[in-house]
Amino acid sequence: MATPATAPAPPNPSPVPDDPPSPPAEAEEESPPPPPAPATSIEPTPSGDEESDDASSVSSASSGAPAAVAAGGGAAERPFPAAKDLLHISFNQDYGCFAAGTKSGFRIYNCDPFREIFRRDLAAEGDGGGGIGVVEMLFRCNILALVGGGDNPHYPPNKVMIWDDHQSRCIGELSFRSPVRGVRLRRDRIIVVLENKIFVYNFSDLKLVHQIETAPNPKGLCAVSQQPGSIVLVCPGAQKGQIRVEHYGARRTKFINAHTSRVACFALSQDGRLIATASTKGTLVRIFSATEGNLLQEVRRGADRAEIYSLAFSNNLQYLAVSSDKGTIHVFNLKINVGSTANDKPLPAPDPEVPHMSPPLSFIKGVLPKYFHSEWSVAQFRLHEGEQYIVAFGHEKNTVAVVGMDGSFYRCQFDPVNGGEMVQLECYNFLKPSDQP
Repeated sequence: MATPATAPAPPNPSPVPDDPPSPPAEAEEESPPPPPAPATSIEPTPSGDEESDDASSVSSASSGAPAAVAAGGGAAERPFPAAKDLLHISFNQDYGCFAAGTKSGFRIYNCDPFREIFRRDLAAEGDGGGGIGVVEMLFRCNILALVGGGDNPHYPPNKVMIWDDHQSRCIGELSFRSPVRGVRLRRDRIIVVLENKIFVYNFSDLKLVHQIETAPNPKGLCAVSQQPGSIVLVCPGAQKGQIRVEHYGARRTKFINAHTSRVACFALSQDGRLIATASTKGTLVRIFSATEGNLLQEVRRGADRAEIYSLAFSNNLQYLAVSSDKGTIHVFNLKINVGSTANDKPLPAPDPEVPHMSPPLSFIKGVLPKYFHSEWSVAQFRLHEGEQYIVAFGHEKNTVAVVGMDGSFYRCQFDPVNGGEMVQLECYNFLKPSDQP
């Protein structure tokens, strides 16, 4: 049971080579699913010499961004070693910023233009370690949710600390009997994810308003809509391959049997209308209507198993981005009428006739596996296999931002007409070499 401490003031909304391979003899397929208070904007708070990163426990970034690696197309160069100090990376709700939790504190970065906004060195406070395992921003305001992490956590891993950066201190906390796996924020809600349960709180008074039992959820999977008004929350269901959709405005719960394998990753569009899911197989991504629960589209990342790290919808719901341990970022076209997703029917199955097949070979119709007429990504950006990357769409048209647990930040652009390899626009090491062990 959670124990709330002092409640924060209600937020102020003022802005602050894996794919595709040659088809194997027998491509592994998934069976289709059964039918179915922030006050002002975050700004650096100068303290002492702004040019010295070690001058103070509260320091702001220098005006110049780190040196960028030369832009170009094709596979990205690896400009720096793995950043072993990193514990956590995540984008904010509108993908304009990202946060990094480290063994010594946390940092906030702007995506476009890229720059470090501020960092907080909690280890320098002298009361133990500084490890932060979860940093959840609330758009660009001064309130963040923090959870201790790493070998030497700054806060207990079973507590969510509400941090007010204007005061440089915690103004509230939520305590639990087991480690916190994830936190999600809205301007009116705090969602805390444990291994087998999710708690939903009012932001204004930290009052518990709902709790949900889930299947084992060690990754802390959860997503919540961000538009004002009705709240949509997505979390794992109680059964393997199932997701649960809570429509709080309509007081309705929907269960979607998304996959036959366990769900490994999902994303919810900001307006709460579309859900993208991937299973532990990682070969297929499915897009569902959050309202009706029906399958709208299915796309293929590849033929080999992969761990999907992140899924992201573009703001206009025309594209979906996917990252995995295979090291390739994929962008897919969405063929969904977003004006009427609630009444959409699943897209018709592609014609099993192989494209451009000559008439004498038409007897193969209906025999070739589903692999041969799958929907593939329209654009790709190749990084480094085995590294963990998260992906989001940039505010500039047809751009994608990528953040890696190796301390890398990439911004690239895709051609929506011709597709193919994306063009790298920027690459930065957001952890300076002196910060790495």
